[in-house]
Amino acid sequence: MVEWRITDGLTDYDEAVALMEARAAAIAAGSADELVWLVEHPPLYTSGTSAKIEDLKDPDRFPVYPSKRGGQYTYHGPGQRVVYVMLDVGKRGRDVRCFVQDLERWVIATLGEFGLTGHIRDGRVGVWIERPDKKRLPDGKTAEDKIAAIGIRLRKWVSFHGISINVEPDLSHFDGIVPCGITQYGVTSLVDLGLPVTMDDLDVALRQSFDGVFGDDAKLNQTCHGTDTRIR
Repeated sequence: MVEWRITDGLTDYDEAVALMEARAAAIAAGSADELVWLVEHPPLYTSGTSAKIEDLKDPDRFPVYPSKRGGQYTYHGPGQRVVYVMLDVGKRGRDVRCFVQDLERWVIATLGEFGLTGHIRDGRVGVWIERPDKKRLPDGKTAEDKIAAIGIRLRKWVSFHGISINVEPDLSHFDGIVPCGITQYGVTSLVDLGLPVTMDDLDVALRQSFDGVFGDDAKLNQTCHGTDTRIR
């Protein structure tokens, strides 16, 4: 059983971390079901375990929260769906690489519900959207923008933290950091791409695509590829 929970309004970050840690411990102890928790946060920055202080360009703009998740600096705020995943990776194959690839596949499948094609790029974290409408990069490649970030932590083989997908955040809020340490590419959102998608629309798509990636039938034919653990 996987419980789904949606919290309306803006959720305090410290309170979210406390709930995730408590729930992950309960899942590991066998006293609680797995949980997918959908929230929004007030504007804030988080620093992962690989964050570099020089990537925090405007430290006074929003509160900065140290985080034990993998990765570097990221932004959370209104208009961005944060998906916290408290899932038992121990019962899902004990393969961290495959689990993170499943999260990526879930984001890509969700974006596909809106006719978008998401991409994973070696050496660049998150899920990316090609932007042929933008100026090409100096190397002649098509410009790309980041639409989703992934960052998890495991404790006793139970995950917490998770995914953020940009629905309609204020994209200028990303200017206070170097998102995930990447300078050459930008960020985008579903609405920035011209799609009239609401948070409720995204939540429905997330739920519809979940079982196709994490359901029992989906796992039967799944193959894990690559060597990058992709813990952001």
